This record gives sequence, C-alpha cells and structure tokens, in this order.
Amino acid sequence: MEYNTNMSSDCQQLYELAHKALHLGEDGSPVYADEFARLNTEVFRTAELLFPVKGVTPEEEAEICVSLLLAYSAVIEGTVNLEEHRQAILDRSSAILDQLPASLLKCRLLLYCYGEVFVRELLEQAREIMIGWGGRELTDEEKEMLELHNTLLENPNSKLPCNNIVNLN
Repeated sequence: MEYNTNMSSDCQQLYELAHKALHLGEDGSPVYADEFARLNTEVFRTAELLFPVKGVTPEEEAEICVSLLLAYSAVIEGTVNLEEHRQAILDRSSAILDQLPASLLKCRLLLYCYGEVFVRELLEQAREIMIGWGGRELTDEEKEMLELHNTLLENPNSKLPCNNIVNLN
C-alpha cells in the first residue's frame, strides 16, 4: 500500500495518540484503567492500519516509521508479535536514514531507532543535527528531541519513553 496525503494525517494522529499514551498521568491527573485500555487499543489498531503502508519518498517513509516506532513503544499488548513489527520498522528506517537530509524528522527517527537498538552512532548523528539548531530559539518539537537525546545519554539502555533531562554538552 502506498502513502497518500491522508496517510500524513493518519501518521500525525497515531503519533499524537501514542504520545498521549506514553505520557498519560504525567500531569498529575489520575489514570483510569478503562481510559488506559481504550487508548492502548486505539493506538494498536491505528498502528496496525498504518503498518503495511509504504512511503513514496524517504520523508514519507520516515514519517510512517517514526509514528509506528512511537506507537509500538506505547502499546502494552496486541494480537501480533510486536517485536517482529518493531524489527520490520527498524529495517525500513535503516533503508532510508542515509537518504534523509538533516532535519527534525531525521533526528526524531534516529532517536526512536536508538531507543530500540542502542547503537551509539544513532545518538551521535542526532546530536550533529541538533548542533545545527544552535543560535536560535528552539521549537517545542526540537526541545522535546533535545530532552529525549539527553535522557538517552543519561540512561543509554532505556527504552522509550524517557523523561530525565540532562545537558547536551
């Protein structure tokens, strides 16, 4: 199945759902089992719909891979082998990383891949991209990636999500 413009919004929706699932309750609000279960199911079902989709360009494929890696990090259980799906997404990511320009998307993909395989070179490549962001105010998304990078440095074998913040230097 090929990527289309609706898939971009599907990727964004999945990313937002997975992000919400990973950060549920961090704001101090109570986490209810039924809400957690509903969100887990929604993330899993949305990820399974997106899994067979292939991007036409490296950027489209990266967007799909980022959303799926985050989703599979958020999912507690499902009816498929999540490790096989993660590996397939890592293989797809590996095939396109060298084709992507230095960007927030590439940085995000590098960090999410690192969160699965712990290959130090991925962190170093992400750091090089973030160094290029110097001299200006960072966007919220760039700040989030910087925080994730720093957390992964502090806890080199931790899986996503990560919440500790240390300095990039």
